[in-house]
Amino acid sequence: MSDNTIGHWLDGKPFAGTSDKTAPVTNPATGQITGQVALATVEDARTVIASAAAAFPAWRDTSLAKRTAIIFKFRELLNAKKGELAEIITAEHGKVLSDALGEISRGQEVVEFACGIPHLLKGGFTENASTKVDIYSIRQPLGPVGIISPFNFPAMVPMWFFPIAIAAGNTVVLKPSEKDPTASLWIAELWEEAGLPPGVFNVLQGDKVSVDELLENTSIKSISFVGSTPIAQYVYSTGTSHGKRVQALGGAKNHAIVLPDADLDLAADAMVNAGFGSAGERCMAISALVAVGNIADELVAKIVERTTPLVTGDGTRGADMGPLVTKAHRDKVASYVDAGEAAGATIVVDGRTVQADGGEDGFWLGPTLIDNVTTDMSIYTDEIFGPVLSVVRVDTYDEALELINSNPYGNGTAIFTNDGGAARRFQNEVEVGMIGINVPIPVPMAYYSFGGWKNSLFGDTHAHGMEGVHFFTRGKAVTSRWLDPSHRGINLGFPEND
Repeated sequence: MSDNTIGHWLDGKPFAGTSDKTAPVTNPATGQITGQVALATVEDARTVIASAAAAFPAWRDTSLAKRTAIIFKFRELLNAKKGELAEIITAEHGKVLSDALGEISRGQEVVEFACGIPHLLKGGFTENASTKVDIYSIRQPLGPVGIISPFNFPAMVPMWFFPIAIAAGNTVVLKPSEKDPTASLWIAELWEEAGLPPGVFNVLQGDKVSVDELLENTSIKSISFVGSTPIAQYVYSTGTSHGKRVQALGGAKNHAIVLPDADLDLAADAMVNAGFGSAGERCMAISALVAVGNIADELVAKIVERTTPLVTGDGTRGADMGPLVTKAHRDKVASYVDAGEAAGATIVVDGRTVQADGGEDGFWLGPTLIDNVTTDMSIYTDEIFGPVLSVVRVDTYDEALELINSNPYGNGTAIFTNDGGAARRFQNEVEVGMIGINVPIPVPMAYYSFGGWKNSLFGDTHAHGMEGVHFFTRGKAVTSRWLDPSHRGINLGFPEND
């Protein structure tokens, strides 16, 4: 392999693998190829998985005190060096540096949550449940676990999972996106510096070959996935059919309702931030603005006022919004704008003609605002994953609620209102997993769970929080009696409490 090939991480050090098959990694702000990521063979994947399996017994038996000390060290190193990681993310994903730093900080919250793992793994104890019989519960790690993460958050999404998995005593194989693979290796090096034993955290680069081996290999006990709904369905069905626990977080079409009594300046700020931040490449981005009553014209004007000055450009130059991750994705998003225009929607702000502060060959598409969108347009029905905000006009709250509840996705949503009764009714009635009240991107803190409903989640366990702790552990109930002569003798009847 050439010097610019991005390989795997195995047994605490880089691993080149045996494959000569690679995929290009580009800088989205210039369009230039900056490296080649190795695409693992089945043999490479099995080698990496075997490392995690071999490391598991010793890590499982490592004391909670020692495990926690390493997690704390990792947290301190991450906090000191996260600027380096942000630069790597910007260079391969394209998001601006401030956004990359924000991503890392949100992931760090889960690391900090995992630092408290001894308390979170405590079991229960009942003395003398039956005569001189005690019963207690314990939680133990699963074994080697697989994490398959998307391109849009190369640091934060893996950190939703691996801090808790490792703190609980599991070993990890992380399969990052081929589009921005270098962040995973930087994280692996940080774990090594923190003192994590070899084989506890491993990185497997690749495509469907790597994914399928993680899903089918008997050594892998669980799969954590974030990505599109069709792939989430595939991961869930394949993984569970091979006897694994699976949490597969899928796509989204997040709506924000703005009621007539809302603070329209606050709502306009929120729509710009949530619709165009990270070029809309967030599973929690707002892509459908539902304007209720007669406020649409004023609200759209306020959004235009805030959108027009935004600078689209290279994320290292102080731009407000960066490029899309690949040219193919940029062109796909632009095609949705074309389709919306052809279907009769009004292009209020057109990002297709943006003059970007970046390379001529960068993957540019500026903030795009489309009004008079109807529910039969592809720009409304499909997850676009780009800086495109669609405005749907309705007359009543009930119409707005029905739009959300009839949508096949149920990841995140928001309502903007000054009416506490309306907000409380909305949080009760809406069929979505994460809800914001005057908060446009309601990503919970690490001690709550992250996850959607309907086609936004396959499996019954959300990410991080106590659901994450339970996902990466399994329970045992132990019933014990010590040296009690009164219970000697033969009795074939079913045991009864006494």
